[in-house]
Amino acid sequence: MKLRKLFPVLTAIGAIVLRSASAQASEASGPGHGVEAIPVPPLWTVMPFIGFLLVVAFFPLVLGRFWGRNRNKLLVSIAAGAPVVVYLLVGHPHGAEWLWHSVREYAAFIVLLGALFVISGGIYLKGSLAGTPLVNTALMAFGAVLASFIGTTGASMLLIRPLLRANEKRQRKTHLVIFFIFIVANGGGMLTPLGDPPLYLGFLRGVPFLFTLRLFLPWALVNGALLVLANVWDQVVFNREERERPGSQLEEVQQVKEPLRVEGWLNWVWLLGVIAVIYVMGTYGSALSSSADVQTLCQIAGMSVMAGLSLWLTPRSVRESNRFTWGPMAEVAAVFAGIFLTMVPALKILELRGGALGLTEPWQYFWVTGGLSSFLDNAPTYLTFSSLAVGVVNSIHPDAGLVAENLGGLLQYPEGVLYLTAVSCGAVFMGAMSYIGNGPNFMVKAIAEEGRVRMPSFFGYMIWSACILIPLFIIVTLVFFA
Repeated sequence: MKLRKLFPVLTAIGAIVLRSASAQASEASGPGHGVEAIPVPPLWTVMPFIGFLLVVAFFPLVLGRFWGRNRNKLLVSIAAGAPVVVYLLVGHPHGAEWLWHSVREYAAFIVLLGALFVISGGIYLKGSLAGTPLVNTALMAFGAVLASFIGTTGASMLLIRPLLRANEKRQRKTHLVIFFIFIVANGGGMLTPLGDPPLYLGFLRGVPFLFTLRLFLPWALVNGALLVLANVWDQVVFNREERERPGSQLEEVQQVKEPLRVEGWLNWVWLLGVIAVIYVMGTYGSALSSSADVQTLCQIAGMSVMAGLSLWLTPRSVRESNRFTWGPMAEVAAVFAGIFLTMVPALKILELRGGALGLTEPWQYFWVTGGLSSFLDNAPTYLTFSSLAVGVVNSIHPDAGLVAENLGGLLQYPEGVLYLTAVSCGAVFMGAMSYIGNGPNFMVKAIAEEGRVRMPSFFGYMIWSACILIPLFIIVTLVFFA
């Protein structure tokens, strides 16, 4: 019956959207949208989105065997998205345009994740490290930086196995994997749009590539505090193990069987290529072509070329060492197909009627976005509340004329900058609150359990995260969003 503890959080998004929808006039338009009135989508069009998010949250817990097959995920995605697609194509004058925009975003989003997944899967850290507290902390610090450039998924898959090999002689390793999830799989991916899916979706919707560098101070505070705590915690555990096995513990851990070296070096070139493609198209794409379709196509083509070169030129043995399979990528593609299809009406309602919700303080955006990102996928949560911010700024500045398709417009207003910063931090940081908050979390847990690390249950992990992360997030609130 512990699942009841999730109900307040999971139903919060339903309450928010219901309140937003109830505030609409049947044929009213959002402020600043020109002479033509834009009809607000009806209430029922949001239900597939809410239902699909509930499926993503609960099916892994209650129907794990069914949900474990990617084909079933895709079928559920299609079933959830079908009524929304029909409505957008035949029931709304702007629906086809909105749908095409979402499909274009989905294509660019999946190609980016696929490129990072393929390229990072071609880099293998061979050898072993000494599993001392200092080395463990240094490895996670490296991961915190790397996650911003190859994504939290790429950095997690690249570094979790070296961390486990370094500590294979340690008796207690659970805390190391938990801090690894906090830092590398979540908090580290803040400094570029490549780091975490929410930030990349923001980039696709007009947020400048370099905006995320403004998030350096929250990134440094959260990851710095977690690294210090991880080091102290690990040192206490290490000293305890040394007292239990005098002499043997330190000798075994410090013994390095094989020097650490990197295989698949050429893939770093392809990673730089992906970064270059995204930056150039995001910064200068409008100068190359006035068509958003052409810009997106060029971006997809560039990233696909980098991924293709990685597949072609990386020795098969490197991917075999990494246990590379297409399963995780297929899962992401199937799940996000449903999210991108169903979220369109919800985002438009928030854009057109966001001011009715009364969320006007940055700390509210930080906690509401983060609270939902703890249990629902943080990418659509980011889009939901950044779109809400658009509606609120439009209500504050009636002549703003901001639209959810161009979130970069928020940066023209002081309130918009604070809202977008708070939404970004909440979506990225609080994805660490549960195993289902961010994609890499479950992947890291599975790999650790393969390595015979005893990981806590779903709710056991949440006890760890609540005790460690919530006090830290309160400090973040007081420093940056109060």
